[in-house]
Amino acid sequence: MKRVWMVVAALACTYGAASAEGMRPDMGKLLATGGVSQLEGAGGGGLTPWALITGYGTRDSYGGNLHATAVRTQDFALDTAGVAAGFADRVEVSLARQRFRGTGGALDGLLLEQDVAGIKLRVMGDAVYAQDSLLPQVAVGAMFKQHGGVRGLPGVSSVKQLGAKDERGLDVYLAATKILLEHSLLLNGTLRFTKANQMGLLGFGGDRRDRYQPMFEGSAAYLVNRHVAAGAEYRMKPHNLALDNEKDYADVFVAWLPNKTVSLTAAYAWLGDITVLNPTRQKGWYLSLQAGF
Repeated sequence: MKRVWMVVAALACTYGAASAEGMRPDMGKLLATGGVSQLEGAGGGGLTPWALITGYGTRDSYGGNLHATAVRTQDFALDTAGVAAGFADRVEVSLARQRFRGTGGALDGLLLEQDVAGIKLRVMGDAVYAQDSLLPQVAVGAMFKQHGGVRGLPGVSSVKQLGAKDERGLDVYLAATKILLEHSLLLNGTLRFTKANQMGLLGFGGDRRDRYQPMFEGSAAYLVNRHVAAGAEYRMKPHNLALDNEKDYADVFVAWLPNKTVSLTAAYAWLGDITVLNPTRQKGWYLSLQAGF
């Protein structure tokens, strides 16, 4: 995974240096069109990446953000922190760390960590300026994931001991986003090819199946006024592990964007069963803070 991170960092530095030469951050994009921060670090909604490029830099500029997210359910806690940058409204790179803890029930004391390095490329369309076209903005992306091991579970130090086939994996996705300015509406559909169990927190592949599967993810957001957006998301999940009765994710959210520097997103999320060791369907609140330019 270190090699992957080095490749992503090299790509980011190379493209960023070429794009940013002679440029300054202009924050020229419309408010909210950089999206918020997705749980794996990409620009988009909370659960799914969008085709939009993070930050408020236009095609002649660049932008970026720092973000932190907390999710709390009955028995688990997930914290994510990271950084993301967009160059020329064309390329996005992101780095994030996820920390998952058992806070109650049979898995109290469990600790899982994962690093995620992402890259996204806008390949066609313009979600904002092509209002006279039905064509959405389309982007392709990849997320490189490395699991950090298992702690707090007696006798278990690796997700492979739980049935996963690998501790590292790659998600590849195609996202299409359409903004209907006249109706203050954003629609997004993402097709993700993945072997990740619970986003990779329980490893990749498993004893039930070990192959890439296409998973649909969808988002809809309505701009209530210039500074408040509300919407819902849905994310299909694979079910690779016998130990993990994995269910699809969903949420409803409200995002407050007082300016282009900061945003705060609150949501109520339904995350389904996490493992058969704790068959309670997990649901709870989600809070994400993003600061950038």
